[in-house]
Amino acid sequence: MRIGTAEGSDPRLPRIAELVEPTVEAMGFRLVRLVINPGRAPRLQVMVERLDEAPLGLDDCAEVSRALSAVLDVEDPIEGSYTLEVSSPGIDRPLTRRDDFERFAGYEASVELTDPIEGQRRFKGRILGLQGDAVRMAGLEREAVLPLKQIRRAKLVLNDDLLAAEAMKVRRAKE
Repeated sequence: MRIGTAEGSDPRLPRIAELVEPTVEAMGFRLVRLVINPGRAPRLQVMVERLDEAPLGLDDCAEVSRALSAVLDVEDPIEGSYTLEVSSPGIDRPLTRRDDFERFAGYEASVELTDPIEGQRRFKGRILGLQGDAVRMAGLEREAVLPLKQIRRAKLVLNDDLLAAEAMKVRRAKE
């Protein structure tokens, strides 16, 4: 899993991931991302999704929040007071795991790299899947092969295809 903040990785996040991931998975959820938003009142954002891929509800977030509060209160990995926020990754979710690029092949994504490739750091296009340790994307002008280890940030692009897929997922969950 890729964890961190927009400014870089917080050294506390690997330990927090070790603490919360087993609880989250035992409850039937997948940890998508952890972020600590610094400041006077730091906020630990825990993004989860259901393992069965059904839509995440408010009750799910509350249940995960209660369980993680208990674990984090005992282990106390963040000094001082902070806010715990449990949320869904949303429709235009971040892509944080290797298998996200296979799971969402065919959808449009935006990707930012740590180092430019041929002078370009930001890419937008259809995910074609993985090729070894790289993501293949079809952009407007050409296909790009982006090394996974250089991906700083990636997320799905909110468009009609993604909205239609989400609507189908919601319909299936109601049946």
